[in-house]
Amino acid sequence: MSRLLFWLALIFLVGFAIRSKIREAQKRQQPFNQPPPAGAGPAPGPAARQHGNAEIETMLQCAHCGVFYPASETVQARGRDYCSAAHAAMPPA
Repeated sequence: MSRLLFWLALIFLVGFAIRSKIREAQKRQQPFNQPPPAGAGPAPGPAARQHGNAEIETMLQCAHCGVFYPASETVQARGRDYCSAAHAAMPPA
């Protein structure tokens, strides 16, 4: 009897893990600008709705390290864009 319970519990846990991975993959594939399908969970609150109306900000790449960052945080030096003042002060790579 205990073997049967063990196998039933194992099958249940494996099925649960597979189901959660499938849901996670579906959420990642959903475009950001589309609302979730009906019945997919609670409606977004006022803060989430306000964030969804914001403009998409341009991303720039740091001339020193190559990291992408928002254009509003740029530090310009010697005609190039940097992610921080420390990278702007370093000699060109």
